[in-house]
Amino acid sequence: MAIKKFFNRFLLFLARAGDRDLARHVQYLKIENQILRDKLPKRIRVSPKEKQRLVKFGKPLGAAIYDVITIVSPRTFQRWLAGEKTAAPPANTGRPRTPVDLRALVLRLARANAWGYTRILGELKKLGLAHICRSTVVNILREAGIDTAPKRGEGTWDDFVHRHAASLWACDFFTKKVWTLGGPVSFFVLFFIHIGTRRVHIAGMTAHPDRQWMAEQAGQVAQFFAVQPETPTHLIRDLDSKFTLAFDAAMKSAGVTVVPVGPRAPNLNAFAERFVLSIKSECLDHFVVFGEAHLRYLVQEYLAHYHTERPHQAKDNAPLSGGPAPPCQEPAAAKAIGREKRFGGLLNHYRLAA
Repeated sequence: MAIKKFFNRFLLFLARAGDRDLARHVQYLKIENQILRDKLPKRIRVSPKEKQRLVKFGKPLGAAIYDVITIVSPRTFQRWLAGEKTAAPPANTGRPRTPVDLRALVLRLARANAWGYTRILGELKKLGLAHICRSTVVNILREAGIDTAPKRGEGTWDDFVHRHAASLWACDFFTKKVWTLGGPVSFFVLFFIHIGTRRVHIAGMTAHPDRQWMAEQAGQVAQFFAVQPETPTHLIRDLDSKFTLAFDAAMKSAGVTVVPVGPRAPNLNAFAERFVLSIKSECLDHFVVFGEAHLRYLVQEYLAHYHTERPHQAKDNAPLSGGPAPPCQEPAAAKAIGREKRFGGLLNHYRLAA
């Protein structure tokens, strides 16, 4: 309210003042404005609404505006005046933007199938959406960061593993030093792991994994594969010389394709390597083993814990035995939780008391 009264008095003062007084007032205001302007950034951005106000009040001044204006250059103000005289800008021309649901469908087809833009275009045409053009599909894929070229070849190793997880197995050895009457002996344990469920099958253990022993294990594993719910189709193994031609032949006769991984590439047999790390760090590294029977007992106890009690992060933090999770318990029910121990507390398992 006070500001409004001030401007009313100021305008009344200007109306009563003479030409000479007005010139003095304008000169003072110009100097004051220039001082204030010098303290601001060199370029001042004005909104469209502010621009309209400047044009509205500056246009009646004519050429005198060039002696007063400081917020922009006189040339800029002249462009503003010229723009005011031009007609309204024409309406937007060109092809309308692709509907959101159609864009979502293109991305859905690309991500679910790894198709190129031509294959996607054909699928859309089959669905009666032929009005979308090739360049539009390409632009939609590029904006989403998806390769516009189709996926060729056999794909990555990760693609292979996920595609065959339900029928894919891997095998490997882990070793443990066992003390016998004749001194320490390294025992080799041959195991197989199902990639889809992470379940482990111990085929056998020996201190002498020669060709004959490997052939016997291959025959027994072929019989084990024959009774599995999901018929195995592929077996991953490394280039260990213990995997003989007879071993591969036995797998082939059981309808299993052996997939050897490259040398010094443990990441290609990562599931088997991870099991070796688990059984050693959680169990075997904590024991001095006396005899083969002791080793068998340790391995069997660990497998029971591994399959039925131990949560697995890759399987939604649930045990491999599955089964529904118990209902949520009240905090007071924590007192009813008991601990079950294996190996004197080395491996612990907790369950609700009966």
